[in-house]
Amino acid sequence: MADHAFFLDRLATPIGELMIIADGDGALRTIDWTDHEARMKLLLDRHYGKGRYALTPKRDPGGLTSAMRRYFKGEIGVLKDLAVATRGTPFQTGVWQQLRCIKDGTTISYGELARRIGKPKAVRAAGLANGQNPISIVVPCHRVIGSDGSLTGYGGGLHRKHWLLAHEGVML
Repeated sequence: MADHAFFLDRLATPIGELMIIADGDGALRTIDWTDHEARMKLLLDRHYGKGRYALTPKRDPGGLTSAMRRYFKGEIGVLKDLAVATRGTPFQTGVWQQLRCIKDGTTISYGELARRIGKPKAVRAAGLANGQNPISIVVPCHRVIGSDGSLTGYGGGLHRKHWLLAHEGVML
């Protein structure tokens, strides 16, 4: 018997199909691209235990699919207030909370992210935590770029990072 009941929906977007995983309270647990489904399942296994969660298909769990659809149609701010619930170390969750404070249409560097969490020397650690964010787009890890303005690292692929930033009005 699974300890955690999660709901799965899929959404076609201009940059690929998105998988949206929510809990029974409508909080977003993880989001990933269909072409990275194996990675997403490994993450769920790590955080909730292999075989200790069930994924049941459900349309628009918690209104999350509708919100993501609105985001992709241009309502960037719709993601700001979505409920999220995920697991990570205290350091990771601190980084992820700070990511949600990055204003729509802006970017910051990894160094700035480290400063914002109060650990200015932990640039690499902040970058690693950023890269392990299980709720991309909503927890906008794509808004973190290199100190020289370059697009560096994005689990969904740099083409998607570029598209998301341009979609949000970032001048690249």
